[in-house]
Amino acid sequence: MKGLNTPSPGVLHGHYPEKSTVHETFFTALKRKLITPFATLGTMSAKPYQRFIKQVNAHEPAFKNLSEARIKARLRELQPLLSMHGMTNTLLAEVFAIIKKTCARKLGHTPYDTQLIAARIMLDGKLAEMATGEGKTLAAGICVAAAALAGIPVHLITSNDYLVMRDSATLRPLFNALGLTVGAVVQGQAVDARQQAYACDITYVTAKELVFDYLRDRTLYGKTKSALHNSVAQLAGHVPNSLLRGLCMAIIDEADSILIDEARVPLILSQSILQEAQVDYHSKVMALATSLNLQEDFVLNQRNLSVDLTEHGWQKLQTLTKSLGQLQYNKMHLEETICQALAALHLYKKDKHYLVRDDAVHIIDEITGRIAPGRIWSRGLHQLIELKEHCKPSGEMVTAAQITYQRFFPRYLRLGGMSGTLRESCAELFGVFGLKIVKVPLRKPSQRITLPTRIYRNRQDLWAAVTKRVLEMDKNGRAVLIGTDSVADSEVLSQHLQNAGLAYEVLNARQDAREANIIAHAGQPNHITVSTNMAGRGTDISLGKGVAALGGIHLISCQHNVSRRIDRQLLGRCARQGNPGSTETLTAMDKPLIAHFFPKWVAKLAGEQGLSSPQWLVMLILRWPQWREEAHQRAQRHAMMMHDARIERDAFLPE
Repeated sequence: MKGLNTPSPGVLHGHYPEKSTVHETFFTALKRKLITPFATLGTMSAKPYQRFIKQVNAHEPAFKNLSEARIKARLRELQPLLSMHGMTNTLLAEVFAIIKKTCARKLGHTPYDTQLIAARIMLDGKLAEMATGEGKTLAAGICVAAAALAGIPVHLITSNDYLVMRDSATLRPLFNALGLTVGAVVQGQAVDARQQAYACDITYVTAKELVFDYLRDRTLYGKTKSALHNSVAQLAGHVPNSLLRGLCMAIIDEADSILIDEARVPLILSQSILQEAQVDYHSKVMALATSLNLQEDFVLNQRNLSVDLTEHGWQKLQTLTKSLGQLQYNKMHLEETICQALAALHLYKKDKHYLVRDDAVHIIDEITGRIAPGRIWSRGLHQLIELKEHCKPSGEMVTAAQITYQRFFPRYLRLGGMSGTLRESCAELFGVFGLKIVKVPLRKPSQRITLPTRIYRNRQDLWAAVTKRVLEMDKNGRAVLIGTDSVADSEVLSQHLQNAGLAYEVLNARQDAREANIIAHAGQPNHITVSTNMAGRGTDISLGKGVAALGGIHLISCQHNVSRRIDRQLLGRCARQGNPGSTETLTAMDKPLIAHFFPKWVAKLAGEQGLSSPQWLVMLILRWPQWREEAHQRAQRHAMMMHDARIERDAFLPE
């Protein structure tokens, strides 16, 4: 049936379209695991889509001199055909030609063939691996415009609120010229404004806001009512209007970040309940935790950010709690809370894992480097960190509903996306989400120069070497971008640069309000920018006058992320769209990930000048911890998905 190709609310798909969750049997799960490694082979070629572009370009002469009114009239003729016959190449070729012409008129830019290829790949329900700087924003815009013209409500999912507002505003003239409406959903928006945004043909939204709004809809309709019951109740006026119009189609920008990196965190819709007794309990537990000694009473697990009590520690704890009344009776809960308090004191670091602002603790997202609005740690950890930092206590969170990205996104009837770094995760993306990857060719050959990687003994040597390198680049007038792992590292390096008499800008979670202005100047001559992962995704740094002639942006990566993909995202900030640029990675042996997997004597290999040869040894030291950590996180994501499936099977979300 052709209508299945263009899902939308109505008779065929219901008032709230979404896929039903099918619980796999043992044999279907085994079959999926067996075919996953083979299903991803041969999906990297874009040749079929290059043939489609020839069809698009063949329509161009027909629209060259047509007025906007005539083009809109032709669109009105095409829209019912798309709804009736589906998004076939024949119809889409003409639609793409119209969108291409409209882009030139309204945005002042004619889309490149590579952008049209990426858009068509995503419409096919696949992931487009498109290099950074190749114009993913417009490619995604073309894709959702074509889908919306076919009558499909589309969610375009981006990494953060800044990109939601920027991209929706940038492409609004294009969408409006095509007769489409566009909305934006951001943190803190009122319910009425959200409903209006989701009612538009195209809605820009972050993954977290979208999932929480979905959970609110599901709790609104109840856990057991069928779709028919909900429809009847809504017509009778017994059920308030939902926020979303269902899960018809989604296009995910930076798909690997959302579907892989952020998939270990369950999305929990909860309510805050502040109880004085709970605050008092946490205060007493924190006091107990400060009396315990490292190694003797407890041991730290840096990898999992967890704490285990020793036998001596448990005996000591029993002695200390004899005078605390009710505290001693629930020993299992007490031990868990004590371990959380010890983790808050010894493992969770200010300016690395969280930021203190306005008398509150704000979590820093380890992937994006940004503050994660509305996110809190569970099981009392957040409240214990508030006590540690002497902040105003918040309430304990009570779970109303929860879901993971692995369980949410397969509910879409059509799903596609894009990123510059997908190939490392092709098997998992297909195995969990059924998404194949197609590589989009570069528009121009890359001019990026990659210099040898060097590892130093410790971060003190590293910052001295980085400062020396920046001084060399500054003398040549180059723009320099330096990537660091955390807010704390960015500020330590800033102090070294200041002591050397260098002018610089810092972009981290403290400067999120000034992000656009800092990025706008990062490509200017003699401009030095120190950034966390905030500059790693979704940032387009334009070269200032004369910078290209000097060699473009020089990027120094001092990051060592848990995944090679995230490292590659930062390196993609320079030498974009065929421009010149150079990158080098400088890191240290005492970075947490390296120090966890290698003994201290390995640091001696670096010497005073750092280790850069042989490069195979340098890369082994860097990559081995990442390979191990990626495997560990894959296991965590799988466990989280299975846990979420059990919750759902035990009566959470209705089918």
